[in-house]
Amino acid sequence: MAVFAVISDIHGCATALRKTVEIATEKYRADYFLLLGDILYHGPRNRIADGYDAQEVSGFLNSYRNRIIAVRGNCDAEVDQMMLEFPIMSDSNQLVFGSHRIFMTHGHLFRPEELPLNEKDLFFSGHTHRVRFEETENSSGNRIICFNPGSVSLPKEPQYGSFGIFDEHRLKLINLDSGEEVMDEQIW
Repeated sequence: MAVFAVISDIHGCATALRKTVEIATEKYRADYFLLLGDILYHGPRNRIADGYDAQEVSGFLNSYRNRIIAVRGNCDAEVDQMMLEFPIMSDSNQLVFGSHRIFMTHGHLFRPEELPLNEKDLFFSGHTHRVRFEETENSSGNRIICFNPGSVSLPKEPQYGSFGIFDEHRLKLINLDSGEEVMDEQIW
């Protein structure tokens, strides 16, 4: 069974990324990294995060390129893709586990209520820098599980960096500052 680290809104912060990957690989044995966008650039509305170094982030992520599945965030551009050795320019991506799907997106283009997802499919998004874990109903009447792991570098709510761990049955939220689980939910 594969273990996935769900990471969003790195915004070029090398220190937060290194700590995230360290916890995800050493404590949770993450096999893959699902990057939900806003990877290198901090964006004009965000402050520059402590430890900002987009070149270091790109080099570090490139060393994991065979283990990354990513989508484009609103701060990601073609120049970012030139630095990265794995694709980031798709607005969405999907993974299938038996009869369930994960729909990955950054969060600025797609809404789970509007997507043709099935009962208990997962909608992973970032963008808001706010943790979200809840069920919502789509236009077909199916309950969709929505998860936003927050931001590893520029968190809004809660006030600590965070990321997710998904092991095909459970979804966890990890406090990046303490390395502790703050949520552990069985989903299937």
